Amino acid sequence: MTVPRSTLRLQLHKGFTLDDAAAQVDYFASLGVSHAYASPITTATAGSTHGYDVVDYSQVNPELGGEDALRRFVEKLRAHEMGLIVDIVPNHMGVGGSENAWWQDILEWGRHAAHARFFDIDWHSPDPALRGKVLAPFLGASYGDELQGGKIKLVYRADEGRFVIEYYSNVFPVCPVDYPAVLQEAPELAQRFAGLTTQPADQPRAADARTALVTIAQTEGGQAAIAAILAAHAPDTLAGRERLHRLLERQHYRLAWWRTAADEVNWRRFFDVSTLGGVRVERPEVFEASHALIFRLFTEGLIDGVRVDHVDGLAESREYCQRLRARFEELSQRPEPLQHGNGRTYFVVEKILARGEPLRRDWNVDGTTGYDFMNDVGALLHDPNGEEPLSNLWAELTRRSASFADEALIAQRKILAENLSAELDRVTRALHRIARDAQNTRDFTFTSIRRVVAELVVHYAVHRIYPVSGMRSAEDERYFSQALEAARKVLVRADHQILDQVAQWLGGNLPDEAHAVPERHDRQRDHTAERNRDKNQAQSNANPQPSSGSQRRAAQTLFSQLTSPVAAKAIEDTACYRYGRLISRNEVGADPSEFSLSVDDFHAGNQERFAAFPHAMLCTATHDHKRGEDVRARIASMSEIPDEWATTLRQWSTLNTPLRRQASGNDEWAPGPAAKTMLYQTLVGCWPLTLDPNDEAGVHELAERVWQWQLKALREGKLRTSWFAPDEAYENACKDFLFDIVAPQRRNGFLCRSYRHS
Repeated sequence: MTVPRSTLRLQLHKGFTLDDAAAQVDYFASLGVSHAYASPITTATAGSTHGYDVVDYSQVNPELGGEDALRRFVEKLRAHEMGLIVDIVPNHMGVGGSENAWWQDILEWGRHAAHARFFDIDWHSPDPALRGKVLAPFLGASYGDELQGGKIKLVYRADEGRFVIEYYSNVFPVCPVDYPAVLQEAPELAQRFAGLTTQPADQPRAADARTALVTIAQTEGGQAAIAAILAAHAPDTLAGRERLHRLLERQHYRLAWWRTAADEVNWRRFFDVSTLGGVRVERPEVFEASHALIFRLFTEGLIDGVRVDHVDGLAESREYCQRLRARFEELSQRPEPLQHGNGRTYFVVEKILARGEPLRRDWNVDGTTGYDFMNDVGALLHDPNGEEPLSNLWAELTRRSASFADEALIAQRKILAENLSAELDRVTRALHRIARDAQNTRDFTFTSIRRVVAELVVHYAVHRIYPVSGMRSAEDERYFSQALEAARKVLVRADHQILDQVAQWLGGNLPDEAHAVPERHDRQRDHTAERNRDKNQAQSNANPQPSSGSQRRAAQTLFSQLTSPVAAKAIEDTACYRYGRLISRNEVGADPSEFSLSVDDFHAGNQERFAAFPHAMLCTATHDHKRGEDVRARIASMSEIPDEWATTLRQWSTLNTPLRRQASGNDEWAPGPAAKTMLYQTLVGCWPLTLDPNDEAGVHELAERVWQWQLKALREGKLRTSWFAPDEAYENACKDFLFDIVAPQRRNGFLCRSYRHS
């Protein structure tokens, strides 16, 4: 196969399987498509509509038809001389529910699980309640309420000989070390698990004991004993709840309300999504395990290239890409007809690039998935003459800043403080450990370092740094220095020394190590005592102290894995839903501060892209985009008529003022000027040309779709409502306003007047 000429992305799920895709190949070929480009094909959470919540890297998703369906699909593609590119997700896995065997292993055996090092978990949390445990923030309400409400239950799985804790669809295994305590009512059964520890050597014995338990529990006496055990742990009695609580407290996880994750989660998540756990793909065994299926399918000629999802979430993005390139090229048994003309395997990365930020050439990739091109096309469609009047209009109508940068900074502070506080603490702890190990920095406090790091993060203009051998590159320095100076202007002078030192630890030029604090005997005794308190760690050897260089690299990684989600959540998922000068510029990969792009600059960007990455993907829509191309183009056209648009907005505002609602028991009206202005843009952008305003059913159907967008927009904006704490009264008032203004029966209302003058 040749390098892709034109790709067509397929969003696979159980409603559109690989066989469904195969049925469309003839049509794809007639369009001139050279490669189908599929969403993740590895097994995802049951019912997933996107596939990015992978739970099993080892098999093709059965809901898509499994590997047999993949082979049938590829056979159709090959008949038309077409190739297949698949999306892979190395950064995170789905960890909610009970389908991820790796995660279940960790919940069962803790830090001695076979997969304990597959996920990015801090087993040494400063919180005693989490030491040696993982936070399990999957409860819909507080732990006490859910326990007393009988929603957390001990269950016996007869076919597995296993006790688990069930909470709706979530399953949390009980560690076999605790089976003797669970089986108090059945001493003969408990004896089979006596003396177990969590050590790897003991885990096979636990499996054997469970096998015996399956047989015994099938007898009449065994069934009676199991029933008595479950009754003794039943949450509907005080004694049962207390016994169940004590059992839960001994597990390698701490069940918690989902809201605790922002402040206390001790494992890396995808952004702030607590059902997606960060994978340590930088470890060789994890890399091989998570890519084994893809490598086999590639070797067998079933796939031709990959699109790497969220490359910025990885600890070492550069090293990952280089390793992936090397492994693909090692697969020399791949049939010669399926090799690319340039002798390289095609793969691209999902990467958000700021204006002027280069994709690093030493990654050995074929380019990005095209967000940068989509941004250029979007900016090209906007008339620069509309920027100033539309900015002034937005500020006038909403009394919010005309500058997107102002909204972005406010949003970044909010996200860091409220959504990713635990991640900020983790970076701070890593830097604080470094500070404590040198005499001249040992008095830098945790709180002062946290202040400094927070300011660096909120002022960071791109997603992250990519240090080489622990040092920032020239490209990194360009953006880091901007954040450094911006932070210096905000921080008090007393923090400037700490700021400069943190900047050095995060990849600056460091002087020779000096005045290191020798390891103290009392610190070692503290660590030893801590290990001895953990019955399962007593047999382990003490871990050697990491070197200062490795500590700095760890801190750099944690910093990079914080700036990226802060940028994404604050810009894409917050500020873009607050700022509405023209929402056609509020897209993933775009900077709404950049209103337009000249034709000359557009061509110059294409020439630079072609010179550096001639085979990069080009796109004008992705699975992440917030609005389709047609909606964006319509809204962009208003940049050519800013005065007319301003007049129209004012007229609509006056016309619809009587339909406003008061909500939440205060003096603020719903939906409010900012939300209302963005709503009008959306209606202009999405109104079907063929929809008559007198078509009551059609208008109602469209209004339902627009309401789903607006509900998401209001909650993502996090101003008067949010996903974290929905204000349903305000949301319902916004919905009523929307349905009122488009009501067909209002003959002289907004809808009919607007349609007549369109």
